[in-house]
Amino acid sequence: MLKNSEVRIQLILHIILTIAGFISCLFLNVYAAFVLLGVSVLTIFISLCFHKGRYNRLSELCDEIDDILHGKEQFSFGGFTEGELGILTSEIHKMTIKLREQNTELQNEHRFMKETMEDISHQLRTPLTSMILILGMLRKPELSDRQRMEYLHELYGLIDRMQWLIETLLGLSRLEAGAVTFRNSVISCGKMIAEALEPISVAMELKNIRTKVEIEGEPRFYGDMQYCTEALLNILKNCMEHTPENGSITIKASENGIYTGILITDSGNGISAEELPRVFERFHRSSEFTKSGYGIGLAFARKTVAAQNGSLQVRNAQPHGAQFDMRFYKTVV
Repeated sequence: MLKNSEVRIQLILHIILTIAGFISCLFLNVYAAFVLLGVSVLTIFISLCFHKGRYNRLSELCDEIDDILHGKEQFSFGGFTEGELGILTSEIHKMTIKLREQNTELQNEHRFMKETMEDISHQLRTPLTSMILILGMLRKPELSDRQRMEYLHELYGLIDRMQWLIETLLGLSRLEAGAVTFRNSVISCGKMIAEALEPISVAMELKNIRTKVEIEGEPRFYGDMQYCTEALLNILKNCMEHTPENGSITIKASENGIYTGILITDSGNGISAEELPRVFERFHRSSEFTKSGYGIGLAFARKTVAAQNGSLQVRNAQPHGAQFDMRFYKTVV
C-alpha cells in the first residue's frame, strides 16, 4: 500500500500538518496540543485502515479478473458496492459479460463454418464418386453411341444436382449467418407460383403428376421474389419426389387481414409422426420421406420464409399426403 505515491504523499502531508499543529498549540495550551496530536494520529490510523481495506478489495478484484482470464466460468462481483470502486466493478462486470458473449459468438461462427465445410464435402462426395465412375466408363472404346449418350445424360444430371446442392448450401449458410440482404417488393402469389413450377414442369410431366393451382382473388405479400420463389421451388421439388406417378399436387393461395398463405398438398404417402418434427432439419434423411434428397431444400425453405416475417409448417393431409403451409404475415409475429 505504501508503495503507492499518492498514499505516501497523503500520509506525509498528514504528518507535517500534525507536527505543525502540535507545535503551534504548545504555545497556546499544552492540553489542546496533546488532544490535537491524539486526534491527528487517530485520523491517520483510520485513513490507513480505509486505504488498506480498499487495497484488499482491489486485490480480490484483480484475482477475480485473473481467474476469468484463465477460464473460470462462474464469477461474481456482488461484494463490491461502494462508491467509485462499485462503479468500476460494475463496468468490469459489464465488459466481462460482453467479452464472453463476443467470444461465444466467435466460437459459434468458427464451429458453424467448420460444420458447413464438412457438410459440403460430405454431400459432394457421393456425386463426385459417381462422376469418376462414369468418366471411367466413357473411356471404354467398345461403348456404343447409345450407351455413351446415356452416360453423358447421367453425368449432366449429376453436375446439375451438384450445382443445386452447392448453391442451396451457400444460400442456407448465408441465411444462418445473417449475411443476406433481401430486395423486398410486393410479390404476386400467382406469378411466384408460376415461376416456381417452370423449372420442374418437364419432370412432373414425365411422372404424369397433375398440378392444380387455386388462387383466391389477388393474394400478395411483401418479400424478396428470388428467395421466396426458390423456397417454394424446393417445397414443390420435395412434393414431386414423394408423389407417385399419376399423382397430383395442389397449390392454394389466399390472403386475409393477418397473412398471405400458400398451401401445397401432395398425394404421396405422407410423413410418419416420428419424422414430422425433424422434416426441416438440415441434412436429416433418416426416413422414407427424405431418403431421395439431400435434406437441405426444406431447411433452406423454412429459413428463407422465417427471415421474411413468415412461417412454414408441415402436416399430414387427409386421407393421405403431406401438406406444407407457407404464410407471410402482415405484421411482426
